[in-house]
Formats: sequence, C-alpha cells, structure tokens
Amino acid sequence: MRESGEMYLETILVLKGKKHLVRAIDVAEEMGLSRPSVSRGMAKLRENECIIVEEDGNLVFTEKGEAIAKKIYERHQVLSSLFMKLGVSEKTALEDACRIEHVISDETFAAMKICEKKLK
Repeated sequence: MRESGEMYLETILVLKGKKHLVRAIDVAEEMGLSRPSVSRGMAKLRENECIIVEEDGNLVFTEKGEAIAKKIYERHQVLSSLFMKLGVSEKTALEDACRIEHVISDETFAAMKICEKKLK
C-alpha cells in the first residue's frame, strides 16, 4: 500500500477515537486536503478492501484496513516517543515519525520498540 493510503487509514483511526462516525469530509478537514483528493483516496481504499462506505457516508474499516491503520499508528506513537526521549523536540519528533513510519522495516521497528520501552 502506498504512503497516502496508510495516511488516510491512520487518520480515520485517529478520528474514530475522537468521534464515532467518520466521513470523508472529516478526513479532508483533518488532513487539510481537498474533498476530491480524499474521495479518490477513499475509492482506492474501497478497491483495496480496506474500508466500506456506508449509505450515510460513514467510513468503516474492514479487518485488513483496521490492521494496517493500527500498525501505522503504533509505529507513529513508538517512533515519536523514542525520538522525544532522545531529546528531539516534539514538533520534529512527530514530523520525523510521520515520514519514517511508512518506510521502516518490521525488523528495525521491532528493535526500536524494544529501545523505546527500555528508555521509560
């Protein structure tokens, strides 16, 4: 899956934590993107069987989509926490984590997760 798809899924997950119903317009507003861009992204997520769009516009994860969203979100949380524990400013840590979470290998992430826990 491409980085943009992962970002959409992560954003949906975060929004679902704030409110029960999430629609494409909510994703567009949260990400600062145009409605047409998000509509294209949602269409790709439907094609990849990551989300279902209900009749009322509510976005619902499939099992596959939820697993990807949770994986990316965990990476974001662990990486940003680790970077801040290393003395990186919160702003930079969050920005770097957002970029790295999409390309880091499972092996390297697992090692970084262990390091982050040890630094608590």
